[in-house]
Amino acid sequence: MEHFNSIVGTEAQGGMRLDRYVSEVLKLLSRSQVKARNMTATVNGKPVKVSRIVEPGDLIDLSWNSPEPTDLIPEEIPFNVLYEDERVIVINKPQGMVVHPGAGNRQGTMANGILYRRNKKLRAEVEPPAPYDPTLNGTATIICGDGPAAAAAAPFRPGIVHRLDKDTSGVIIATYDDEALTFLANQFKQRKTRKTYIAIIKGTLPQSRGRIETFIARDQHNRKLFCCTKDRGKHAVTLYRVVRDYGNYALVLLRPKTGRTHQLRLHMRYLGCPILGDPLYSTKKDTRFPDATLMLHALRLTLTLPGNTKPSTFYAPLPERFKAILKDLKGL
Repeated sequence: MEHFNSIVGTEAQGGMRLDRYVSEVLKLLSRSQVKARNMTATVNGKPVKVSRIVEPGDLIDLSWNSPEPTDLIPEEIPFNVLYEDERVIVINKPQGMVVHPGAGNRQGTMANGILYRRNKKLRAEVEPPAPYDPTLNGTATIICGDGPAAAAAAPFRPGIVHRLDKDTSGVIIATYDDEALTFLANQFKQRKTRKTYIAIIKGTLPQSRGRIETFIARDQHNRKLFCCTKDRGKHAVTLYRVVRDYGNYALVLLRPKTGRTHQLRLHMRYLGCPILGDPLYSTKKDTRFPDATLMLHALRLTLTLPGNTKPSTFYAPLPERFKAILKDLKGL
């Protein structure tokens, strides 16, 4: 995901469509790329369509999908696969794995592993074992048509449907074809999926269950971070429930109703209860668990798979890092 914010200049005197301003004045993307890369925008802190008319002095905040890498390298990466068929794969992502290549992370990502796995599956379809022929010194492969062999040779972008932060573990789904990607992406966009996370927090929540509703915007002092606001940025809603209270710590279930960057981490800090081990949004290292890494795990994901009419639920068991801290807390 890429971001940009600025104040509209005098070039928009008299009013100009935002997408035109982006392409013709800012020259960030062409108008076709604005659409293809799903640009979202806020003007003066309020979400708008890219067709919105902007004028000099308007504060614009833009976000759009990063371009798919053209040099993605297939890598054999051992996944903890929760489910797989010919169109999708559901993975229990370990903490520390990057989902998609970016600056400084071109290899070792989930996308690299999915590309390798997809290519291996296609090779198995088009290269059945052949009887040994001693008269042949080598082999040649001719690819034509639109079958599995052609698909194996065609450019492929791993269907990353949604994201998890590098330090967040748990359930994530990806696809092996663009049609499946669109089918699942629409469910996320229309909020027809159900995502449940589990976290260990530091502090005491105001009640055993509740609803957090804020706006989330990029931090004006640090562009790598975000912050909760009253009216600037994107609307964000999270439901929470305390599973067990440990005094100054708690095990909580979190259900995001929206999918904003760092939403759960920000909302817990907003209530004064940051997620244990959060390197970005916790003000200081925890004295009892100084070595704790981010205690946030995508526990369950419910959605409808391509070709199905009823939803499926996938579950990623509690990681060992959670079990170790909970064991310690139970000894209080």
